[in-house]
Amino acid sequence: MANPVVAIVGRPNVGKSTLFNRIAGERISIVEDTPGVTRDRIYTHAEWLGKEFNMIDTGGIELSDQPLITQIRQQAEIAIDEADVIVLVVDVQSGITDADEQVAQILYRSKKPVVLAVNKVDNPERRADIYDFYSLGLGEPYPVSSVHGIGLGDMLDAVIEHFPDDGQNQDEDTVRFSFIGRPNVGKSSLVNAILGQQRVIVSDVAGTTRDAINTHFESQGHKFTMVDTAGIKKKGKLYENTERYALMRSMKAIDDSDVVLVVLNADEGIRDLDRHIAGYAHEAGKGVIIVVNKWDLLPGRDQRTMTDFTNLIRHEFQYLSYAPIIFVSAKTKQRLAQLPPLILKVYSHAKRRVKSSTLNDVIMDAIAANPTPSTNGRRLRVFYATQVAVAPPTFVIFVNDPDLMHFSYARYLENQIRQAFDFSGTPIHLIKRQRN
Repeated sequence: MANPVVAIVGRPNVGKSTLFNRIAGERISIVEDTPGVTRDRIYTHAEWLGKEFNMIDTGGIELSDQPLITQIRQQAEIAIDEADVIVLVVDVQSGITDADEQVAQILYRSKKPVVLAVNKVDNPERRADIYDFYSLGLGEPYPVSSVHGIGLGDMLDAVIEHFPDDGQNQDEDTVRFSFIGRPNVGKSSLVNAILGQQRVIVSDVAGTTRDAINTHFESQGHKFTMVDTAGIKKKGKLYENTERYALMRSMKAIDDSDVVLVVLNADEGIRDLDRHIAGYAHEAGKGVIIVVNKWDLLPGRDQRTMTDFTNLIRHEFQYLSYAPIIFVSAKTKQRLAQLPPLILKVYSHAKRRVKSSTLNDVIMDAIAANPTPSTNGRRLRVFYATQVAVAPPTFVIFVNDPDLMHFSYARYLENQIRQAFDFSGTPIHLIKRQRN
């Protein structure tokens, strides 16, 4: 299920990035006194009172015809369009400016819920000055100091009140999946071939797709939302701002997906960037399927060719040993009919729950077959295990001392769990915790 999105907007130099960093709990955005330092939207995850959300920092909005300022305004407006809740940041020290009123007009048109944060209220004596900001017509102004962290709790309480209900974020009966990969591996062609129509532009020119395009369809009585994302390039090759936006939207598409399909180009083989891109999905804890496209272009292909390519993938993507591999052709539609059932299978595995009693039987049998290691005369003791989350399946193992569980033994237990329960297509997380 997709996390709510909060966009932080405002005119330049009101402290948006400082507020962003304070909420995120780390220094992500560049903070300087120079207006316009933040030019691209920056995404991060945040949490307040158990509510997780995605947060976007934006460049300052200015209504000007200068090319750079126009681009900053455009990407800020894109962030507003993506957001569920908007935090408008203003500066108590400078009071209401024409630019503040212009930004407020943009927010009126968005019809999104807006929380008004009056920043730089470092001195309690300035709290009386916040009432002037009622004239913006955006409701109650919340005094905050992003530098000192003052007032953020009340502001964030107001933010999460506007979050959509869990049932509104996404239809529970719909499986959401996305295609990711390098430019020109055939992601858009796969979308069109699955739908049987020209839904997205297909071109031999790499980088044609610059947005994350959602398409809804049904297959064998099941609902799907399919997302075609822009090709992900090396960061050093992100010459254009539009390509930076494309990367950000691709990352958001991964975060919002239940299953991620990593697309490789059979004709070009595996590149370093392929491994880097697949790591995004793995680290996000999503179900993963490796899709080898353009299989029709390989001359003399046969079962041995497929076996050799499979072995190569397993060697190059060792961290994705759980991911199924399928060889397809968007041009000939070879094996495309197998994709929806495979996506459903991976989705069901990511949502699978295991009874604690059955899980502990598997753990104890694994320990009997391969006793726990000892370090400096102290032996690891495993008391109990239980599943605490799904998507990805997450298990807590209670032990006498987490430091005694070596990485290799944790991997052994993970493999035993995988052998006992079918978790193909999804990562699983093991959390070591000391029993009190």
